[in-house]
Amino acid sequence: SNATISRNIASMKAFYRYLLKLKLVEENIADKLSSPKVEKKELSILSVTEVESLLEQPNLSDLKGQRDKAMLETLYATGIRVTELISLNLNELNLNAGHIKVKKKNRERIIPLGNTTLKYLRDYVENARPLLIKTEDEPSLFINANGQKMTRQGFWKILKQYKEQAKIDKELTPHTIRHSFAVHMLQNGAEIKTVQELLGHTDVASTLMYTHVADMKLRDEYLKAHPRV
Repeated sequence: SNATISRNIASMKAFYRYLLKLKLVEENIADKLSSPKVEKKELSILSVTEVESLLEQPNLSDLKGQRDKAMLETLYATGIRVTELISLNLNELNLNAGHIKVKKKNRERIIPLGNTTLKYLRDYVENARPLLIKTEDEPSLFINANGQKMTRQGFWKILKQYKEQAKIDKELTPHTIRHSFAVHMLQNGAEIKTVQELLGHTDVASTLMYTHVADMKLRDEYLKAHPRV
């Protein structure tokens, strides 16, 4: 794809800049390479109904279902990245205060949790997690079938399974849920600064892209619903 070609060319240019700096080459021949135009993909956003359908898929009568329900609820309630989700440790969840502590490099942010998410997290931590872990000193919050920390690949498989069960036709990745969280927050009146802090964006420009999507969704609903349009 053009995106892959462009990424490879950027890597080559950076590598040759490095070689030039070390005086291992006489010129940066990679500068002569031109990158193809990469079209920006439209963000895939789930509707509130689609999110609700997705969240209803886990079977709460088994341990795996209780864990999956807690993971999906947490992901949509907070908008955190999948890496941040699976990197959560048990001691970074505060059920009494109602928040999680998310760490990224040297920064951390406290993200509040709603009562619904807290309920499913409490059920998982008290009933399912103790039976999933292999050793009492396992720090990870979310545990896979081997009794160890959930992996990115493992979570992707789980999400794919529930996508099919919910019959969602759109592209669905963990980042789709993050995008949907941001747009739904803005549609419901959240301040852009609040959403920026929750998402952990250092630059507000990264968050501003969601305002356009939220405005477009609002316009679509208006055009569909207003009797005089």
